Amino acid sequence: MHNNSYLELDPKAYKINIDFLRKHFHKGVLFSSVVKGNAYGHSIEKFVEIAVAEKVTHFSVFDSNEARRVQAVVGEKATVMIMGWLSNEDDLPWVIENNIEFFVFEKHRLTAALASAKKLGKKAIVHIEVETGMNRTGFNSSELKWVQDFLLKNAEFIEFKGLCTHFAGAESIANYFRIKKQIDRYDEIYNQFCDKGLKPKQKHAACSAAAMMYPETQMDMVRIGIMQYGFWSSPEVLVNFYNTKRKNENPLKRVISWKSEVMSVKKVKRGEFVGYGTSFMADANMKIACVPVGYAHGYGRSLSNVGRVLINGERCVVIGSINMNMMVIDVTLLDNIKRNDEVVLIGDQADKQLSVSSFSDYSNLLNYELLTRLSADIPRIIKN
Repeated sequence: MHNNSYLELDPKAYKINIDFLRKHFHKGVLFSSVVKGNAYGHSIEKFVEIAVAEKVTHFSVFDSNEARRVQAVVGEKATVMIMGWLSNEDDLPWVIENNIEFFVFEKHRLTAALASAKKLGKKAIVHIEVETGMNRTGFNSSELKWVQDFLLKNAEFIEFKGLCTHFAGAESIANYFRIKKQIDRYDEIYNQFCDKGLKPKQKHAACSAAAMMYPETQMDMVRIGIMQYGFWSSPEVLVNFYNTKRKNENPLKRVISWKSEVMSVKKVKRGEFVGYGTSFMADANMKIACVPVGYAHGYGRSLSNVGRVLINGERCVVIGSINMNMMVIDVTLLDNIKRNDEVVLIGDQADKQLSVSSFSDYSNLLNYELLTRLSADIPRIIKN
């Protein structure tokens, strides 16, 4: 682990977010905290610790590695659900033995789960994912009768815990009719299962965007990722909230801050190029500061010559190309800049703020992509 920068996680901000979300969801809806992608860059271990303190009892992950990391923190205090990858031979025995729940979206996984469950003498807890229009993972209509017959025949070893699907872009109004068709299709499939005597204990489909834009999709459980971290799925979702609630104040608070420090300060003469290549030439005598953060840490090269940082309470521009482990900042207007001064890449300093959305605007990347690019080697610290 390096200490040239660190990420600070704010439990108070998380409490604000989780309180807002719980108030927005229908009564009795289970909140599942989605912590895939290293908890969207926040660190699974650190973030889950914060979430458990706020009485979160359900976590959704992508694969068994993430499931193991969550369980190492929560023990038996919470349910863990795998939504994606499983190596049937290596993972299923551990998953079943530890009561980890998991999505099933293909026949092979269901038959492998049965084989492992029989060998262990213990039920596999499955969530059947159905195809409703996303066209990614999920059983197609032609496979549903086989799935239903399989579940009925093997109820001794397969617990049908949930029926689920995923929406194809609920954060964008451009997908409105596609999402509505998915909702209708899911309802049809649910009724088909119930008619067969297979009523799932949990119906779930909603991510952050769907839960906000289509409240009817909240069902029994919501799988919330980006919003719990203090970010909106898209500007459209935020504007929709403003319009429906007639409020113009963002209720979410960013959990994460990213901080480093000035490594060196020097002067550059007019006409000199800064850094690799010729992407930046000083048009006047100037002062620059080097900061020990680069694209190896998740500060992408697309932010070259456009990124911003906060130093001494002022917004300063990244100049030249972002290096692997370093960036150069124009600090000409800062009188008292010196080595070891705090540099804020994401977060607050004095009365100014840099959000992850700022990065998105400058780099044309999604909040999600920028957060999950943050190097796992950067220390994460829980703020007191």
